[in-house]
Amino acid sequence: MDLTVIVPTFNEGPNVAELVRRTTDALPGRAIEILFVDDSTDDTPDIIRAVAAQASVPVRLLHRDRPVGGLGGAVVDGIRAAASDFCVVMDGDLQHPPEVIAELLARAEVGDADVVVASRYIAGGTSDGLANAVRTLVSRGSTLLTKAMFPRKLHNCSDPMTGFFLIDRRALDVEDLRPRGFKILLEILARKQMRVAEVPFSFAPRFAGESKASFSQGMRFLTQLTMLRFGRMSAFALVGGLGAVANLLIMWGLTAVGVQYLVAAVIASVITIVANFLALEYLVFADMREESGLMRHRFVKSFTFNGIEAIVRIPVIWLLVNEAHIQSVVAAGLTLVAAFVIRFVFHALVVYAPKKARNAQIAALPEPLEDELAA
Repeated sequence: MDLTVIVPTFNEGPNVAELVRRTTDALPGRAIEILFVDDSTDDTPDIIRAVAAQASVPVRLLHRDRPVGGLGGAVVDGIRAAASDFCVVMDGDLQHPPEVIAELLARAEVGDADVVVASRYIAGGTSDGLANAVRTLVSRGSTLLTKAMFPRKLHNCSDPMTGFFLIDRRALDVEDLRPRGFKILLEILARKQMRVAEVPFSFAPRFAGESKASFSQGMRFLTQLTMLRFGRMSAFALVGGLGAVANLLIMWGLTAVGVQYLVAAVIASVITIVANFLALEYLVFADMREESGLMRHRFVKSFTFNGIEAIVRIPVIWLLVNEAHIQSVVAAGLTLVAAFVIRFVFHALVVYAPKKARNAQIAALPEPLEDELAA
């Protein structure tokens, strides 16, 4: 068996026949199976059985009467039950084009990657199939936040939020996974440093049915993210929280002795920016310093960003004080809270990002075989 295509489904009956047809057509001459891991409450299991009876490739159904772990749990159960070590995971709504599976498999067979990710965010990929601008913004924002929380493990993955990827089961300890939601690739990559390759794909509109995205799914994602990355972000929050308290105390002390509140805010910001950088350097990101260049370069990036953020924040304080009539120290506190997430993303993705040159070999696609033979 060359490949198992794992399709977690929840009430996706109208898409089943087309998915099987296109997947079969996309992989001629390959020994594949299609495994539906189904949590449906409608007639989807019956439709899968009917399609399986007519299909030219093996189509199996694993129906979970008592689903555990949501979509992520379905994928893990599918990996356990797969007949092949190469497992492609894809959604059942055809927003993940089956025609890309052949590219994922060909890339995996090169042998230098544990995971091959179908990415919307590299050259040749698009996210046009997202329902609207809000969904696009949420997708981009959650991707940035996720990469910021795992800057080393996700450095070579442009789209850790995708549900379309190929995993070599031999590189995975399935029992270590603790699926809590629908972002199973994030769970896999966050648990263990994996060799990652990518191929582009265009995220398509749904073939049939309605999207399962919801507010509760978003909350599950945030919970999953927090549980996976509680360590570094909590340390960043502690440093930021102490810096915010120090900022407010300095500002309060200066205003108490007659310093104008905007001047006091500037002085407090400069002092805490420098102090926070040192704390991040030796506490939060200490394990990433060696890979991220010279300390003075990190300081310039951090100080410049925080300086710009402070320059933007000071007028906001003015507006809150003069237009919203909020007490000045309270206004400063509100702006510091709003700046926290932005600061974390910037420091994780920019200030302490590993040098690109050291990761180029992992990220790059291999040279054509004929070139290697000629050499």
